[in-house]
Amino acid sequence: MSHLRGRIMIDKLNIVKQRYDEVNDLIIQPDIISDQKRYVELTKEYKDLKDLMVERDKYIELTNNIAEAEEIIADGSDAEMVDMAKMQLEEAKEELPALEEKIRMMLVPKDPEDAKNAVVEVRAGTGGDEASIFAGDIYKMLTKYCESKGWSVSTVDFSEGTNGGFKEIQFEVSGEDVYGTLKYEAGVHRVQRVPQTETQGRVHTSAATVMVFPEAEEFDVQIDPKDVRIDYFCSSGPGGQSVNTTYSAVRLTHEPTGIVAQCQDQKSQHKNKEKAFKVLRSRLYDMELAKKQEEDAAKRGSMVTSGDRSAKIRTYNYPQGRVTDHRINLTLYDLQNIINGDIQKIIDELKLVANTEKLKEASDSL
Repeated sequence: MSHLRGRIMIDKLNIVKQRYDEVNDLIIQPDIISDQKRYVELTKEYKDLKDLMVERDKYIELTNNIAEAEEIIADGSDAEMVDMAKMQLEEAKEELPALEEKIRMMLVPKDPEDAKNAVVEVRAGTGGDEASIFAGDIYKMLTKYCESKGWSVSTVDFSEGTNGGFKEIQFEVSGEDVYGTLKYEAGVHRVQRVPQTETQGRVHTSAATVMVFPEAEEFDVQIDPKDVRIDYFCSSGPGGQSVNTTYSAVRLTHEPTGIVAQCQDQKSQHKNKEKAFKVLRSRLYDMELAKKQEEDAAKRGSMVTSGDRSAKIRTYNYPQGRVTDHRINLTLYDLQNIINGDIQKIIDELKLVANTEKLKEASDSL
């Protein structure tokens, strides 16, 4: 039975190897290099396939070791060789399940958006000052996490709360597989704690909404300049004071959809306009993506990526030091570290569930 399973796995990996050779050949063709969108897609696919090829080589070596050891044991003529073969067989059989599982996960079809950079928006929910303070905490948690991954973070736009934190803040994140990781943070984050502003010591519940958009390239979304109204205004600094008297801040309104994007982070009007257009493109792209995600999630009955932006995903309970992710019923008593940006273990669990769902779907359709 295990031999048959191994054969099926090698057959699958050989199909992947054919595609790897094909892509390897394609990315050096002049017509591909001149087609920016196609070239970006293929180089990303090449990188993923190359990682799989490394595991394929390990798998072939391991299965060959097993076959060789079984042959020596069956022959049985050299006792010393048989003992060594038994040890080799035991070691290889121990390593095999983990490697098979790793390869199975790598064979899960990837979302093409996962490799993109992201635009993240954190908005305070209802709850006045405390909601803004919590939105600030979530912003810090996410940016600390991004920095721990070696990603670069750059603010696009913000509106400060009256007592600290933010009513809303928007920032860009660039690095490797940013959207594929941060998309698990999208949804409503809820906090239960005694606010700094509370004199009676009562626990309040507030919320902040996180939105994560894949950063769209110019070739992903075509925007007709005639559809965009551009307004320039003075950017405001802390406490509402004007940072400068030049109209460097930019607000874009996409007339057909009513989507607004603005940027006041940079000193130059040109740079702010560039950033605002990037955000506008990403939002338009995300609108299309949200429809697709909803259809996919409905089809898959997914627990993790429902496409519902208003779903409550996580609760941070300060009196108990508890964080609960409602999508997978994961509870961790490690609130301080998590709110300080240590969210990798939660994201890993969510990814595992999402990949398992996809894996099941892929094997059902075989």
